[in-house]
Amino acid sequence: MSCGCGGKKKTTKPDDPCPCGSGEKYKDCCGK
Repeated sequence: MSCGCGGKKKTTKPDDPCPCGSGEKYKDCCGK
């Protein structure tokens, strides 16, 4: 899933909430 949060953030860990605001974990959203 690409939700347009601007790609991988260096400070975003895989289990952190995705910075795009989807409510999904980063690894399941923009982190793919």
